[in-house]
Formats: sequence, structure tokens, C-alpha cells
Amino acid sequence: MICQEDKLRQLLTDLAAHRSDLVIADTPAPPGVKEHAYNHPLGESGVTLFATAKMAAQYRRDFPQSLRNAPLLLPTSNAVLRRLMDQWMVNHGLHPTVVGEFDDSATLKAFGQDGHGIFPGATVIEKEICRQYRVQVVGQLDGLIQHFYAITVERRLKHPAVLALVRTARRELLS
Repeated sequence: MICQEDKLRQLLTDLAAHRSDLVIADTPAPPGVKEHAYNHPLGESGVTLFATAKMAAQYRRDFPQSLRNAPLLLPTSNAVLRRLMDQWMVNHGLHPTVVGEFDDSATLKAFGQDGHGIFPGATVIEKEICRQYRVQVVGQLDGLIQHFYAITVERRLKHPAVLALVRTARRELLS
């Protein structure tokens, strides 16, 4: 198995050229994509904010109002999650301080683990994020939902590895 992270357009180009069998994304393939791409919904998840124990204790009090001027580590503006979070913050009248923006979610979490700020993650893997990065939950962003899709060039999934990944993802996201 080879896993790559890139912009959705590039991943879809690789998919169309059969350099990849599957793209997992938080947005469906856009309708104007020249390549034939089929969206297979995997499920959805809420969004949780995480931080080191010290920061989590500080910002957990009076959450979400405690996020005013809080140091946040966020995905870059081209990420769906970033746009969702920006809108959520505006809707709640919050103006946190963005101290870092990342294309790579693992790097974002590593900076959060080192205490550089509060960072988002999927609620469905909340326990795993806490365990792996030794962080704690600050709070959940009520009403903010991330959707996940498997994008393939097949209308019907046939590849055994793709089928296994999709089944597992759906089971985890729907539980």
C-alpha cells in the first residue's frame, strides 16, 4: 500500500491515470472534473479540539468562549476543515489567534503535541488522537460536521483492498 497526501486535483489526476486506486477526501470530487470519478460516501464525524493537558485545562473552562484569542493550529485555507472551522468561529463570534497553518495533518498534530496551540481532529478518532499524541480534549465544535468520501474511477467498488478500506471506514464512521 502506498499512501500519499496532496491537493485533491492532483490526487484525482493520479486516479484518472490509474496511478492510484482510491482517493479518500473530506469533499466529493467536483462535478466539473474531466476525469470520471465516482464518490462513495464513507460517513461523517464531528470535530474536536485537542491540546496538551495544561492548555486543555485552561481552555476547557468556559468553552467555546475560551477560544477568544486562543492559539490555534489549523489546516491551510484550501482545506475543507479550515473553511468549516472559520465559519464556525464567525458564527460563534470567536476570533482566535492562528499561530500555525499546515497542509499535513500529522505535522499539525505534532506541533499541538509540543504545546504550540490547540488543534482540530475528527471526533470519531478522539480516543486515538489523545493516546497517540498524548493530548486531551478541549471541547467539541457543536454542529460542525466533516464528511468523508472514497473517490474511485469505478462506479461499483471491486478492488479487494479498496473494498476492505471502505468497509472499515464506514464501520468506524457509523459507529
